Amino acid sequence: MSQRATETIIVKAAPEAVYAIAADFATYPSWVADLKSVSVLETDEAGRAAIVEFRAAAFGRTSTYSLRYDYSDAPHSLSWTQHHGDLTTSLDGAYRFDAVDGGTKVTYELDVELLVPLPSFVKNRAAQRIQAQALRELKTRAERA
Repeated sequence: MSQRATETIIVKAAPEAVYAIAADFATYPSWVADLKSVSVLETDEAGRAAIVEFRAAAFGRTSTYSLRYDYSDAPHSLSWTQHHGDLTTSLDGAYRFDAVDGGTKVTYELDVELLVPLPSFVKNRAAQRIQAQALRELKTRAERA
């Protein structure tokens, strides 16, 4: 059973700027604390990253996973599905970027299913931690740009 969670944050930057940062995978290791490396494995016909591999610190070890990105609603949202994962069977999600007074409301939806069964409250806590950290780091990066 997967764990689904949604989190939001307000960023003092334009939606297009926040989207551009979220879609610039090559820069992630410079501003995402738990990422060790990012590699674009495949691009789409427009030259955008279609499949991206991440190496990240997770649960006291290094995890490798790749995500397939969907740009069909760009720049209003950026969504993904898991292509491969060594700790997860599902790591699907989306960022949504909505204009608000003075910036952007970023909504992060995440659906996680771990390979190893864990109690629901542990999975929920992990999903919330992933989202909260990702949103804080995206906010910091966007507001410094």
